[in-house]
Amino acid sequence: MVHVGIGYDVHALVEGRRLFLGGVEIPHTHGLEGHSDADALLHAITDAVLGAVGEVDIGHLFPNTEPAWRDAPSRIFLEEAARRVTARGGRIVNIDASLVAESPKIFPHIAQMKERIASALGIHPGKVGVKATTNERMGFVGRREGIAAMAVAAVDIPEAMPGATH
Repeated sequence: MVHVGIGYDVHALVEGRRLFLGGVEIPHTHGLEGHSDADALLHAITDAVLGAVGEVDIGHLFPNTEPAWRDAPSRIFLEEAARRVTARGGRIVNIDASLVAESPKIFPHIAQMKERIASALGIHPGKVGVKATTNERMGFVGRREGIAAMAVAAVDIPEAMPGATH
C-alpha cells in the first residue's frame, strides 16, 4: 500500500555560513542558519519520508538542543528516514521537492542534488524530482532573507497480515 508524506522547511540566510541544499554545497554570499548544516531541502524530504511511515518529525528525532547534531550533515537525517522505511519492509517509490529562493540560481545544481538525495535514500536518481522557483520578490524569500523547501514522498509499505500487530 502506498503512503504519502509531506515535508516543509525554511531557514534564514545569514552571512558567515556555507550554503548546502540537496546535499550540495553551493557557492553563495550567505548560508542557511541552523543547528545542523541547515539544508532545508534535505530537511523537507526527511520530514516527507518520515510522515509517509507515520513517524515523528525531524525535530523530534534530531533536536536542535542536542550537541551531537551541531553542524551535522543533513544526509544523516535522510539516511535515518530511509532506514525506518526499510525497517517496515517498505520501499521509497519517489520523491518530489521544490526549493523557493530568489538567489542563488538553483538549476545548475539540480542534477547533483538528485544524485545525492537518491544515494542517501538508496533509490535511483530518476525517482527524485527537484524543482526551483522564486517567490516573485514577495515576502521573506523575495527579500532574500531565507530559503524554503517543500517535498512529497511516496512510500510503499506492505499491508499488515491479518492478526499482526504494529
